[in-house]
Amino acid sequence: MTDRELDAARITDPALRADYAHCRRLNARHGRTYFLATRLLPAARRPAVHALYGFARHADDIVDVPGPAAGPGQRAEALTALRRRLAEGLAGAPAGEPAVRALVDTAARYGIAHGLFDDFMTAMHTDLTVTDYADYAALRRYMHGSAAVIGLQMLPVLGTVAPPREAAPYAADLGVAFQLTNFLRDVGEDLDRGRIYLPADLLAAHGVDRPLLEWSRRTGRRDPRITAALVAAAGLTRTAYARAEPGIALLEPVSRPCVRTAFVLYGGILDAVADGGYAVLHRRAAVGLPRRLAVAARGYAAALHARRRTPVAPQTAPGRPA
Repeated sequence: MTDRELDAARITDPALRADYAHCRRLNARHGRTYFLATRLLPAARRPAVHALYGFARHADDIVDVPGPAAGPGQRAEALTALRRRLAEGLAGAPAGEPAVRALVDTAARYGIAHGLFDDFMTAMHTDLTVTDYADYAALRRYMHGSAAVIGLQMLPVLGTVAPPREAAPYAADLGVAFQLTNFLRDVGEDLDRGRIYLPADLLAAHGVDRPLLEWSRRTGRRDPRITAALVAAAGLTRTAYARAEPGIALLEPVSRPCVRTAFVLYGGILDAVADGGYAVLHRRAAVGLPRRLAVAARGYAAALHARRRTPVAPQTAPGRPA
């Protein structure tokens, strides 16, 4: 975390500044597209975004990253302990780790509903036991906690020009669109973890099941049925983007370039998947650096224009806007 960002956000406690810096490093290391878009926000708002991402990454690492607590039982215990520490922190008790402390501070500063974090933790626990989803409705129920609530957590930080309740469905839909993009890009990696996030009925409609996906992943061979199913999944994802896009205009002008940039870059992952022949079981699709930089440059110009027209007041202390 740069001192300028922390100073702009009026985060003065040295320990808390270190907590936010920890979350920023997680964002920079693991969320290249997300981190790039966050740079287009006013400096005062970036620490909050890093805190939200940092906590989500911390929880996700417990679920997915190999380590000493590799068994489902140990991971469940670790998630339960994290959930307890978060609940205690939100209730006012001291929190014992950087990601939790930064999140608790951000939730207080921006008045983020605590139930959104509880829904997120419920989804993280689901990943320990559920390995596939029968249909899109079942997947959407999971994504409420794993993706939609992330958009809803972000909304108070981004700010709106309409009543928040009007912008909320679009924010939730954008979180879902981003996660569906990740599901499509990461089919192979998720399969290695034993999980399939593409709806089973969508796969079955094209003659695809888990054994066929595992065969393709193991052998590196393609199958037209798998390609057809992935094309259908990409269509489902593009529909989610179309539902979410009108919500960008409901955000405060200084936040729109950030979200528009993320919208374009994540949508670009779908283009990269298609350009690669939907070979996501065998290699990871990514938006090239020149494309990322070009989109970011347009976003930066838009962000500068918006800031000149709309002065930004920092969030000074928990619950008290400047």
